[in-house]
Amino acid sequence: MKDKNIVIVGGNSGIGAATAALLGDAGANLFLYSKSGNLTTQLDTSVDFSEIPGLPDVIDGVVYCPGTINLKPFHRISIADFQNELEVNFFGAVRVLQACLKGLKKSSSPAVVLYSTVAVQTGMGFHAGIASAKGAVEGLTRSLAAEWAPSKIRVNAIAPSLTETPLASALLSTPERKEASDKRHPLGRIGTSGDIAEATVFLLSPKSSWMTGQILHIDGGMSNLK
Repeated sequence: MKDKNIVIVGGNSGIGAATAALLGDAGANLFLYSKSGNLTTQLDTSVDFSEIPGLPDVIDGVVYCPGTINLKPFHRISIADFQNELEVNFFGAVRVLQACLKGLKKSSSPAVVLYSTVAVQTGMGFHAGIASAKGAVEGLTRSLAAEWAPSKIRVNAIAPSLTETPLASALLSTPERKEASDKRHPLGRIGTSGDIAEATVFLLSPKSSWMTGQILHIDGGMSNLK
């Protein structure tokens, strides 16, 4: 990844920050964005834009990290809640990718990494909002992988289970909650930002050069094991 230009949206915490750290150690040139602007360039992906400030002319990789965790019974999820889930997880990714496409086409080995959730493949109660939004992300991943294959732009997504990030802190707020969450996973623990970051770097790197349109399940066995 040395000297590769990598754009990370949501690069100031959690999976985005862990990915940035790995790529920085590998010698990549990082272009980090987040809504808060903390340690990054500020970018609000919930509003329309045609350009992103400070992008390099050639973009070798795009990672879109923003997400939501808003677990409620279906009858308590408002239309506004569903719209917010889509805005953050799906429409934000669409805006970023449209703004980055020109730069991706100039790269000799461009790659995009998006994020889904284990709850798209595995039905889970109280996940209707996030599973619907991330299902749209999976559809986008496969469609763009097909459409952009002639330009050699690879598009893949990672579908994690519960991962220890600032976003998930409310679900892991006590030792008892953390232990219960660990036990729900066949491998006996929830994920770490590092687990997902390692997979992200793999999907950006030449080691995955024959992969596109894939949904990579990094979930401690949650999606396929009982």
